[in-house]
Amino acid sequence: MRIAQIAPLSEAVPPKFYGGTERVVSWITEELVRQGHDVTLFASGDSQTSAKLAACTPEGLRLLGYRDHTASHLAMLHQVHRRAHEFDILHFHIDLLQYPMFEDLNHKCVTTMHGRLDVPDFMPVYRTFTGMPLVSISDNQRLPMPPDVNWISTIHHGLPKENCPYYPESKGGYLAFLGRISPEKRPDRAIEMAIRSGTPLKIAAKVDKADQEYWDEVIEPMIHHPLVEYIGEINEEQKKDFLGNALALAFPIDWPEPFGLVMIEAMSAGTPVIAFRNGSVPEVIKDGVGGVLCDSMDDAVAAVAKVKTMSRAGVRQHFETAFTAECMVKKYVAAYEQLIARQGEVIRMPKAAAFTPNLGELNGTARPGISVAAMPV
Repeated sequence: MRIAQIAPLSEAVPPKFYGGTERVVSWITEELVRQGHDVTLFASGDSQTSAKLAACTPEGLRLLGYRDHTASHLAMLHQVHRRAHEFDILHFHIDLLQYPMFEDLNHKCVTTMHGRLDVPDFMPVYRTFTGMPLVSISDNQRLPMPPDVNWISTIHHGLPKENCPYYPESKGGYLAFLGRISPEKRPDRAIEMAIRSGTPLKIAAKVDKADQEYWDEVIEPMIHHPLVEYIGEINEEQKKDFLGNALALAFPIDWPEPFGLVMIEAMSAGTPVIAFRNGSVPEVIKDGVGGVLCDSMDDAVAAVAKVKTMSRAGVRQHFETAFTAECMVKKYVAAYEQLIARQGEVIRMPKAAAFTPNLGELNGTARPGISVAAMPV
């Protein structure tokens, strides 16, 4: 197949530091190429790929200092639309900006929804453009969406087996927290787990400008405990040892996590996950096999002792069974083939409906400040 992968321009593909969506796009692209497909990657110019690279900006926009990425994404979409005839499939990873521009090409488009979908601000687009074929990254992610959107599959993320190599034993004996410092990720819970269980905690995480106040007022005062070490943002190479030498990954989230890529990265290394039962977590972590599921802080503290008796080989096997890049791309190819098979049929192309705002939603208090162009993963 001739496939276009359309990536966010916020980070390079793969990203130099944090960037879950861009990392997944890279894994999909490279596995598709490995399987013999003709792939073009629309991304920033500093991206590294074995596919054909269509550079849409010189570098990833975040590191260039751009605050609003909308204009650059619209320019990229114009280029993709002009070249659409070159491809059998257009696979988007940029949330929703493409919906109106590609409505006439829904039959060859698919959009993976990488972010949270319970944001009232975006519902007008989801309700109006219901023809776009969508892939969810967990079944739980779908719950807030209107009933008539065009889901074609749920495809859990997968990563190359060698990316986070297997560590048969924990040499560090610490809990690991990896990702972003933000209220929904609950690093404060990870710190409490460590202190109450008497286990060292290492925090490798970035602080976005949007979360600076949370860091200053809540987390920074907590990291001076002797059991807690704040490392900052780390790269892919550093991540291997960081996860592989950990006793367990602390994943104490307090929000409807769409997937949680770091969970499968930890399991790839053989490191079990102590996770709160929110969002996609029960779909990813098999309790007692890939880690321990928790409903309270008492559960989480008790889980620190439980993971010491778990089989790291069993954790790795759980990863290999369901969460490799090969598993993921096999499902994407099936979704592409499904779309191509339907291209000779009458494709569902609903007329754009007038949107009537739900005043209860628009007046709600839970309105996270998430960029249209790049919702966090």
